[in-house]
Amino acid sequence: MSNAELGHEQEFVDLLYARLSELQDRAAAAVEGALGREDGGTRQARIERDIEVAEQTRLLAAFNAGETGLCFGRLLFRDGADHHIGRIGIRRDDTEHTPLVIDWRADVARPFYLATGHTPMGLRRRRHITTTGQRVTDLHDEILDLDDHERTGFEGSDADAVLLSALDAARTGRMHDIVQTIQAEQDRIIRAPHQGVLVVEGGPGTGKTAVALHRAAYLLYANREQLTRRVVLVVGPNPAFLGYIEDVLPSLGETGVLFATPGELFPGVKATAVDEPAAAEIKGRAAMAEVLGRFVADRQTIPDLPLVVDHDGDELLLDADIAREARRRARESQLPHNLARPRFASAVIDGLASQLADRIGGDPFGGPNFLNSEEIAEITMGVAESADVQTAIDELWPPLTPEQVVADYLADPVYLRDDEAAAIRRPVTREWTVSDVPLLDEAADLLGEDDTETRRKAEIERRRRIEYAQGVLDLSYGSRTQEFEDREDEESEVLSAHDLVDAERLAERHEEADHRSAAERAAADRTWAFGHIVVDEAQELSPMAWRLLMRRTPTKSMTLVGDPAQTSEPGGCGSWERILTPFVEGRWELTRLGVNYRTPTEIMQVAAELMRAAEAGFNPPESVRSTGVAPWARMTADIPAAVADAVAEHADPARRLAVIAPAEYQNDLAKALPDASAGLVPDLANPVVLLEPRQAKGLEFDTVLVVEPAEFTLHDLYVALTRATQRLGVIHFGPLPLGLESLQPVP
Repeated sequence: MSNAELGHEQEFVDLLYARLSELQDRAAAAVEGALGREDGGTRQARIERDIEVAEQTRLLAAFNAGETGLCFGRLLFRDGADHHIGRIGIRRDDTEHTPLVIDWRADVARPFYLATGHTPMGLRRRRHITTTGQRVTDLHDEILDLDDHERTGFEGSDADAVLLSALDAARTGRMHDIVQTIQAEQDRIIRAPHQGVLVVEGGPGTGKTAVALHRAAYLLYANREQLTRRVVLVVGPNPAFLGYIEDVLPSLGETGVLFATPGELFPGVKATAVDEPAAAEIKGRAAMAEVLGRFVADRQTIPDLPLVVDHDGDELLLDADIAREARRRARESQLPHNLARPRFASAVIDGLASQLADRIGGDPFGGPNFLNSEEIAEITMGVAESADVQTAIDELWPPLTPEQVVADYLADPVYLRDDEAAAIRRPVTREWTVSDVPLLDEAADLLGEDDTETRRKAEIERRRRIEYAQGVLDLSYGSRTQEFEDREDEESEVLSAHDLVDAERLAERHEEADHRSAAERAAADRTWAFGHIVVDEAQELSPMAWRLLMRRTPTKSMTLVGDPAQTSEPGGCGSWERILTPFVEGRWELTRLGVNYRTPTEIMQVAAELMRAAEAGFNPPESVRSTGVAPWARMTADIPAAVADAVAEHADPARRLAVIAPAEYQNDLAKALPDASAGLVPDLANPVVLLEPRQAKGLEFDTVLVVEPAEFTLHDLYVALTRATQRLGVIHFGPLPLGLESLQPVP
């Protein structure tokens, strides 16, 4: 590319960054000004201020995110139109609507990803702009006009050069956006309508995670008002994975997204512990919903013998007939346990009050009761206020919490076979596991939340603020100036606080404002209805986990990405039909990604041979690149020492190396690799990381060393083998699994 062309694009990029700097300064000043505004004024004024702060903060975050690689493309159309494409859209000035750079998500930008020589979509030339910081370092042009004598062909080699350069680049320990290299099949998925369930299936390295995240960014762009208010939830398999992908959406200017692992989907619980495989499989079964339902119903009891209830010296008998009728009335309401409890209590109170009324005013000759309706109502109120009566109601229909129900159930499991009960039984004092979270959510759904007491306390607090405000106003009135006291015949023009506001409005001004973002509020609210949910490694979730997620999106607007061939969790559904049929039977769409952009051919062949040894018809994704470096295997009697030697040989501070080993090797390897990052959430930006097999899901590294592959499950090993973008080594003591015999042995 000529220096003149580079210089021309550099001038444009300089102009673009100057405009960006202006917008950043303006947004920062707007945020500072809004935050500095006093809290006074009406509630509407405070709401408007908070909205302004949120909007300007979002804009500032978007502008700041656009600093890196702000402009990466240019479209020159046959009709003379000329557009630059970037991470965010920026207008030339405040009065002119002509864009300086167009957001990659806009419809006019689609030819950058979809146009070909056969279908140029009106394009004459497509330019890929490479920048380092704010400096233009390279340009790659594709001439797509069939009539242009400089035309490069149906598939532009320059575009391939940009893609391959990105694929060969050193890993950083963080996933980056792919806006510069989105391929046509990926673009169609990213821009698909957001209503309904879209399943994106793809083998290792097909970019399904990146596609899902860019789809979230696109949907937020196309449905800004709706999805920003209702929030997009992104569910990833583990904390390490969320750390790996956390920069992608902010780099695209999107911050209003909630990221969570399956262990974080019940407010107040952040589960990281995992069950033994057998326990996880049992807890994840769909049948556990019915089991918990029966367990809760068992807490709605009938007394074997009448309960003697003392009321003002009278002994009332709460017998089976009263309790059974009360339970019938409560259950007929079809309300959750805690919400049906007031109906049970009301029926019990009515029964006991009737018993007492018959005792006091009953006619011994069978006539009507001598008490009038007011006297019976007074008796009923007295019974309702009796502490002993309330204690008896609590015994027969206790208020329950999800944590209490699940802990009690796991301490003594019922409605299971003896061996299944033994597998999940544990003391109440144990910490929650990831498999417990769907059980907690199911219990919460069965119980419902009786907010009567919460609302009562809120009303008491509101009245307290009003009384305090009234005292302030009374004090203000008593301290008013006497300067105009002799001018009773004239209307004073001096207004005091008590003239401008009443106690209730003054109290409202001092209510504590909720400055949390929508994502923060959603994280704390189990009943929040998300606008869209993205689930990565979706094949791993259990049927119970799917019940939880489906409750979170009543509209069933979801993007699910995964690969059934990589299912490793014992409770994982694996099959898309098995996942979705109970919820959206026949109302979901499946699309497949078939090109492997990450794993070079040499490594993918090894992984495919492994899978074909177990599944003859296995069909892997096709790799687009080759490194010329063959995977190797080293047999040794001293695993830690051999791994340390291999790390010393292959480690590169500018690249990332992962050692993936079974759990039983982790401690010894950590001692042999003191500089490696390990643990529940390893620092993936560290040059060397030590991982267990399932921590590696969704991640990628320049070099991967797989330790003792015979100890892996088939699917875990397949995942481990396909994490490398450049080099793969296997270190083992025992025999290699079937399918890996072709690995090149090295001493």
